[in-house]
Amino acid sequence: MAKEKNLFVCSECGGTSLKWLGRCPSCGAWNTLIEQVAGPAGGSANNRVGTQFAALAGSAELATLSEIEATDIERTPTGLDELDRVLGGGIVDGGVTLIGGDPGIGKSTLLLQAVDALQRAGRNAIYVTGEESGAQVALRSRRLGLEQSQVQVLAEIQLEKILATLDATRPAIAVIDSIQTVYSDQLTSAPGSVAQVRECAAHLTRFAKASGTAVVLVGHVTKEGALAGPRVLEHMVDTVLYFEGDTHSSFRLVRAIKNRFGAVNEIGVFAMTERGLKGVANPSAIFLSQHAEPVPGSVVLVTLEGTRPMLVEIQALVDNGGPSPRRLSVGLDRDRLAMLLAVLHRHAGVACMDQDVFVNAVGGVRISEPAADLAVMLAITSSLRGKPLPKGFIAFGEVGLAGEVRPAPRGQERLREAAKLGFSVAVVPKANAPRKGAKEIEGLTIHPVERIEEAMDVVRQLQ
Repeated sequence: MAKEKNLFVCSECGGTSLKWLGRCPSCGAWNTLIEQVAGPAGGSANNRVGTQFAALAGSAELATLSEIEATDIERTPTGLDELDRVLGGGIVDGGVTLIGGDPGIGKSTLLLQAVDALQRAGRNAIYVTGEESGAQVALRSRRLGLEQSQVQVLAEIQLEKILATLDATRPAIAVIDSIQTVYSDQLTSAPGSVAQVRECAAHLTRFAKASGTAVVLVGHVTKEGALAGPRVLEHMVDTVLYFEGDTHSSFRLVRAIKNRFGAVNEIGVFAMTERGLKGVANPSAIFLSQHAEPVPGSVVLVTLEGTRPMLVEIQALVDNGGPSPRRLSVGLDRDRLAMLLAVLHRHAGVACMDQDVFVNAVGGVRISEPAADLAVMLAITSSLRGKPLPKGFIAFGEVGLAGEVRPAPRGQERLREAAKLGFSVAVVPKANAPRKGAKEIEGLTIHPVERIEEAMDVVRQLQ
């Protein structure tokens, strides 16, 4: 009988080692090597690999790029407008989507609502659950109000049985909840290990491409918020979605990180209700606080999430900090905040060396684009002086180290969104102001600026 060998596999990158090490030799991560059975010895390594991945091999002929027929990708709406926005219009036949999020955030709820809507639209759907029983899924569907749902449910975690069922039924969409619970008989490691996740995802991806079934994989996340398992999983699939939100809040964000069939960085906004997740048509209302009167330290920013302009309130609080002042930001980059404070001191004469500075993006949204610079600096100045900005005031623009105010992409769309929601005064980069002869934005007074000093002068005149 062949002797089994043990290998140590890194849970971060999938690298292997013949003995345990405190640090992975491939990626440098600490305490990530996990012992696994490598399988019986015998036969060449090439033969074992060839047998293991024989099902994934395909034959293709060499073709010239200009001669390949290119057709538009057909999409099937899921029935949830916000999810369709993130996906680029709907699901694609043969596409593989990976969705991750914290436990209890609503991944299973969202997908159950989506497959039920597709089933009612005449698209056969299968929901494969490895974490719950069929009765638990049925109980959730009753709670969501999905009466008389015709979605087929399979409670199974063995990959070969799942593939046999999918091959026999050929559904339009199949949801695997979750990929960490699925295992293959070809490997001896436990479900959720790096080898099992990678192998099972590869087989499901191959089936999706060969059959035209759209496959949705649910993935767990680590304590740091990244998808569990090797990063190769994100490279194998077509679309990667992150389901974000605070469990103490009823609002959820679905963000596209990768999408081979559409734009990335799109977001969909949902509200968790007793009857499931409902799309929010006007997400700007979530991120704007309702003040009866303008308050110091509050500026409304028009940010861009994918193709969607959204209004987010930026709040700043400047207070006496003593010998060791603090710099804290929530929803914004802390290092960029330190840089903006230095620019504010050097070019605008506003000093905060001995002050605590706290900056917050209301609603728990994360803003990564530099177009928030001008709004952050105006909010800090307003809080430091104790003077509120006028009602209906918005600002956006990137600020450079030399004090110049750089334009933000798609500035006209941002201004139109602000005017539509009733804002009346805007301080924007000069390059984003409407050009001469262009149609003016009704109800919005625009103050174009080229430097941060000009922006401060405009604000002083408005206060």
